[in-house]
Amino acid sequence: MILGFFESIGKNLSIFVKEIGRFTIFYFKSLFLVVSGPVNFKQTFIHMERIGVSSLPVVLITAGFSGMVLAVQTFYGMSFMNISRYVGPIVGLSMTRELGPVLTGLIVAGRISSSMAAELGTMQVTEQIDAFWTLAVNPYRYLVVPRLIASIIMLPLLTAIAAVTGIMGGLVVSASKFNVNPILYYETTRNILVLRDIYNGLIKAFFFGMIIAIVGCYKGFSTRGGAEGVGLSTTGAVVLASILILVSDYYLTIIFF
Repeated sequence: MILGFFESIGKNLSIFVKEIGRFTIFYFKSLFLVVSGPVNFKQTFIHMERIGVSSLPVVLITAGFSGMVLAVQTFYGMSFMNISRYVGPIVGLSMTRELGPVLTGLIVAGRISSSMAAELGTMQVTEQIDAFWTLAVNPYRYLVVPRLIASIIMLPLLTAIAAVTGIMGGLVVSASKFNVNPILYYETTRNILVLRDIYNGLIKAFFFGMIIAIVGCYKGFSTRGGAEGVGLSTTGAVVLASILILVSDYYLTIIFF
């Protein structure tokens, strides 16, 4: 019984290490193809529309209400200290440094990483990806590179929009519910925020976009087992991308601050 227990641990550890190795190889192969060109710009623009424009409504709604909730919680939490005039800077710093990139990353991971895994997974189990090789077309260059470039470009843009929307949501609540002077809100936010705060959030979004695309494509390419395998890859892509976003967010925050 004890021997079987350790054998099970060893087998699972071996599978885990092999999976890390495959993912690492896939990651560096994809990055090499991005920098070595050429790039299929038509496919890249198509995926930019899918990742950016299609995700914009849900990003706006999430960021706007997050900024509103943050303003309410900040006002009530600080009202007893009579420093409610700093609601704007707190909302601004939170949205640019942390909530903007993380919320956007998690939302896009739920929409796009799963979509990539499902689409490429279906192509894998129906042997469409193998057909690329027979036609002397590198499927990594045709399928992975446009998605990766599009995700890297669109995540920072979505994050910037989310940060502005969250700050404006906080302004609406502060002015309408707590009678905070909008000019005071704007001036204090502008005086506290610096370019470094904005750059840090955009750099985080850059890495989150890379994670979303790499994980979604990797799960799609490694799909096995027909329709059931596609479902497992789709779920696994969302879970893995979300975990990697949160873990990388911690280490990026440590590096920046």
